[in-house]
Amino acid sequence: ELLKLRIGGMIALTAVVAYLAMARDVSVVHILLLIAVMLLGASSSAVFNHWYDRDIDRKMERTSQRPLATGALANPSHALWLAGGLLVIGVALSTWLFNPIVGLHLFLGAFFYGVVYTVWLKRRSWLNIVLGGLAGSFAVLAGAASVKPELCALPLFLAVVLFFWTPSHFWSLAIFLREEYQKVGVPMLPVVVGEQKTAFYIFGNTVFLITASILPWFFSELGLIYLLGAILAGVLFLYGNWRLIQTPTREMGWRNFIGSMRYLGILFLAIVMDVHAVF
Repeated sequence: ELLKLRIGGMIALTAVVAYLAMARDVSVVHILLLIAVMLLGASSSAVFNHWYDRDIDRKMERTSQRPLATGALANPSHALWLAGGLLVIGVALSTWLFNPIVGLHLFLGAFFYGVVYTVWLKRRSWLNIVLGGLAGSFAVLAGAASVKPELCALPLFLAVVLFFWTPSHFWSLAIFLREEYQKVGVPMLPVVVGEQKTAFYIFGNTVFLITASILPWFFSELGLIYLLGAILAGVLFLYGNWRLIQTPTREMGWRNFIGSMRYLGILFLAIVMDVHAVF
């Protein structure tokens, strides 16, 4: 729970897919090492988030049983040292095992989630998750840089896709958790504008997401298999968004949240199949 390994697993998976998009000869050892360093970076920002948000976590039902919220750790400052240690080890290992660019992206991902999102924006602006969501984009860049550290078009396009995916994903969850966020004074978008307007924001953002997802095909970075997967994922997700507009309830917010993960799963599968399929 302290390390938020489910979120870390998603970050690591994102980096692995970016690696697979760039690599022509796949190495299982490379994948395992990449997963390890990404988990270190993600766990670092997760522990820091637990430490910084322990005051409001106590008041939210979803987070009230987190270790720092319950006081399970007698000295909360130990968590801060753990966060710093995990980040230093993650950056050092990624630099040594791969290259300094991977280490830089790992650091920036942890920084945007831990500092930009958690400290600067989460309690101040509804734009919190928009900018904080860049953590996922840096995971893409880290995975791609582990193959080719030079700046390339494909990982940049995929980073843009992750940037637009994050608000649609998290605002759906925020609709489900609106009352809890409102109780602790966190200005998530549904708290600021309500569920109905948030549903329209999600729909509009998803239009940008789908448009961005076509760019890798349009610029010939990926082929037809990817395009078909991107269209299928986009249509299914946009339909879920439309249903949320029609019925902007907690239940539909949760369904759209699950739908956002389905979208990403289909897109990731399409990327890997397009690059490595034998047919």
